[in-house]
Order: sequence, then structure tokens, then C-alpha cells
Amino acid sequence: MTDAPSPAGALRALLATLVKAALIPDETRRAEFRREAAELRGQLAGQDLSALKPDGLWGLAVRDAEAPELRSEETQVSLTMPQACPVALDTLLGPQFDFEALVKRVRDSAATG
Repeated sequence: MTDAPSPAGALRALLATLVKAALIPDETRRAEFRREAAELRGQLAGQDLSALKPDGLWGLAVRDAEAPELRSEETQVSLTMPQACPVALDTLLGPQFDFEALVKRVRDSAATG
């Protein structure tokens, strides 16, 4: 049995999931990412996240999402992710969460190469 990730770890994983979905166009994988995002949001629900800094976790999440083992699947476009998190914490965790819209926002915030 593994322990649930810390709030920072869960937020980092949620951000990485959005980046992976922006980079990997496969619909089956997209459904997996959508489920993963829902699970991570569930882990974050009801927790005090006021001390978390999405910009600080963003760079780590991008690095996680761009792992060498995923590169062969990353065929959407060549993207350079922005330095700052393109999604506000309240958007990630609030009732207005829309997975597809957030994936599009991540993709649109990236510089194409």
C-alpha cells in the first residue's frame, strides 16, 4: 500500500497530467489522463492549499511530463512550455475545472518549435 501524495505532490502530478495531455494526442491516453486528473483533484479536495505555489511546481511538472519514456508518444507538436504556470490554482481546483479547456490552455501557452 502506498501513501497518498502530499498536496504539493498531487498538484505537481495534476499539472504534469495536463502537460502530458497537451503533448500526447492519442485518445486512449487522453482518457487515462482525464481519469488521472479527476483522481488527483479528489485527493486535493478539502485541503488547505494556500501555501502552494503553482509556478514553483510547474517547472517540476513539465520535467515530469517530458520524461524520456514518453517522448515517442509526444507527437502533438514540439512545444516549449512557459516558465510560469498558465493555469491559476482556483481554476485547477474549482468547480469550473474543464479538462479539455485546460489542456488547450497549456498547449496554447507553449511556444511551438
